[in-house]
Amino acid sequence: MISNKMQVDELKTMKDYREMLVKSMFRIALNRRLFRISRRKDPPYFSCSVASYVLVRDLKAYIMSSSCKEKGTLEALESMLIEVARVRLHGFSEREISVVRDLLMSSIESAYLERDQIESTSLRYEYSQHFTHNKPIIGIEYEAQLQKSILPDILASEVSKFAEKLWTSCSCVIQIVEPQAFASVDDMKNIVMKINKLENERSISPWDDEQIPEEIVSLKPNIGNIVQQREHENIGATELILSNGMHVCYKCTDFFNDQVLFTGFSYGGLSELPENKYFSSSMGSTIAEEIGMYGHRPSVLMDMLAGKRVDVDVEVRSYKRSFYGDCSPFYLETAFQLVYQLFTTEVTPDDEVIKRVMQVKEETILARERDPYTSFSNRAREINYGNSYFFRPFGISDLQKVDPLKACEYFNTCFKDPSTFTVVIVGKINPTVTVPLILKYLGGIGKPPEPIFHFNCDRIKSLPFKFPKSMTREVVCSPMIEAQCMVRICLPIELKHGTMEEEIHYTGFLAKLLETKLLQLLRFKHGQIYSASVSEFIHGDLPCLTGDIGGDIQIDFSCDPKISLKLVDMALNEILRLQEEGPADQDVETILEIEQRAHENGLQENYYWLNLILGSYQSRIYSGDIGTSFKILDETRSKVRKSLTSLTMQLALRRIMPCNNPHTVVILMPQTSWFKRIKSFSQWTLHGIDMKILAAIAGFTVLALSLKRYSKRS
Repeated sequence: MISNKMQVDELKTMKDYREMLVKSMFRIALNRRLFRISRRKDPPYFSCSVASYVLVRDLKAYIMSSSCKEKGTLEALESMLIEVARVRLHGFSEREISVVRDLLMSSIESAYLERDQIESTSLRYEYSQHFTHNKPIIGIEYEAQLQKSILPDILASEVSKFAEKLWTSCSCVIQIVEPQAFASVDDMKNIVMKINKLENERSISPWDDEQIPEEIVSLKPNIGNIVQQREHENIGATELILSNGMHVCYKCTDFFNDQVLFTGFSYGGLSELPENKYFSSSMGSTIAEEIGMYGHRPSVLMDMLAGKRVDVDVEVRSYKRSFYGDCSPFYLETAFQLVYQLFTTEVTPDDEVIKRVMQVKEETILARERDPYTSFSNRAREINYGNSYFFRPFGISDLQKVDPLKACEYFNTCFKDPSTFTVVIVGKINPTVTVPLILKYLGGIGKPPEPIFHFNCDRIKSLPFKFPKSMTREVVCSPMIEAQCMVRICLPIELKHGTMEEEIHYTGFLAKLLETKLLQLLRFKHGQIYSASVSEFIHGDLPCLTGDIGGDIQIDFSCDPKISLKLVDMALNEILRLQEEGPADQDVETILEIEQRAHENGLQENYYWLNLILGSYQSRIYSGDIGTSFKILDETRSKVRKSLTSLTMQLALRRIMPCNNPHTVVILMPQTSWFKRIKSFSQWTLHGIDMKILAAIAGFTVLALSLKRYSKRS
């Protein structure tokens, strides 16, 4: 990490505002270069960026930080210093600054379009910054006018000049953090002197820019057509079935003037894979992203999308494959072009990219293994769900099983057949403009002659969840610099098929009730925790599963290690009390009020409607008509709300979380001596060490100490 401290500039005049824009342009331009370097062959770092932070009211720091492979810190430092020196010597190109200018203009245009839809929290933050840091409140209309008039006049030479303030001799601090010491202060000094010498001799070459294609789609698609169209008035949405079999549902809203959200999904994912294919296939998305899943390398695509408010990503999970994103209505065509490219691009392994991806993955695994919380989380998942390869953490040995060719082949099959995908679009869209784009790019995706995956939502393999049949309590001990303690309590739940949708709503209300009561008890009454979270997880809520399904409710909180056992018992006793006595009427009324407010606020947000429509498609009651499934789901919610009383909550607790069901408790503790662990957790399992072994170790230790004392007396 390289940090340069400097005075905070006051923002009072037009000149001050121009200088602020220059600094912003410098950071963006430099970050784009750093990103490109991280995607090169044998990169010096995996990621690197520069940002400014206010340290105190009158002092800020420009901090350039990177993450790299172990024992690669000196190489990363040298590369970081060279790039700043390169800017001082040769500056940024006019094309680079033009791209940055487009990005800033795009951002301010988006803010201007939504000037009447700013959330209160944003306004509150702006006023608080004015009070605490004396930052002016310009107003979006005037600020948009300022940027539009100033940005075109800022030259590349003016932006490049800011690098003069980032000399290592200008209040600069260089820090290196490593798991084990490799670099020394003298090594760092030598690199600084080396770069200074190269810069003085002008031995650093200019930046080599890439050639950027003008068009995202090189071969224009064959336009599809609408086979069937349905209006769903209760949703306010239109559903299309295209000639290639793809289902598209769009809903026009005016919640935000510059937002369109979309998600496309298809059933069938990683749960279908045997162990010998799982590890390669699960790396498919990561490898494809680095190679270029949209037909262009990430560093090239970054410039092609400069100034366009478009973001598209993919996800391959246990039961579904999906693409999703958001964009401005003005760039909906660009978003659909990326989706078209996703389905028509054949990703093939590239040795340089594969080597870098594997190296990054390996370093990530090693970093996670050093992280106490990751060990704790992995062990909790293994206890609660079993030791299947689906639930095991991805290790170094698993990485060695990855075949890049098979990974790419699997990814290509995931996004190939449009007839299996359903796409939901919500936002500020005009059907007269949007529908032709849907037909051109989504309808233009060719349907393969034979099905790629030979299954649908009626035949999906569920994950092998295996919750323990008896109570399990375990302590995970990890070495820590600062002692901390995390507690995770997991309680199994049972949802009956006949009333599944109602039970899902009840489970959500139960999670809110437990979170409220545990906070009241452990924080406000006893003052032993700051926060607690309670979340529900349903195992495989899929249309194809027609029987009862299980799940779990997970309780997480952090506390003092010394009282963790006591707090676990208090939490479990509180749940038992609620099952025996039921909650107070006031508790139920509060939960209903909070849920209703969240629902009403959500109805004014595109994300909420997107999830409601997706939920209607993915519900087990869906039988081809989302209007009907949406209506049933909404009526079920209302029915559960009306029936919710202290008594029905108590009955739901007993029904969904039976008292006789086993539970699991996993505690993350700082590593201490064997004696303290045995004394504190005599009734618990210590992760990785059997209690008999611990007792034997303790016995041998006592014997050794006795012999040592005897020999001294002799």
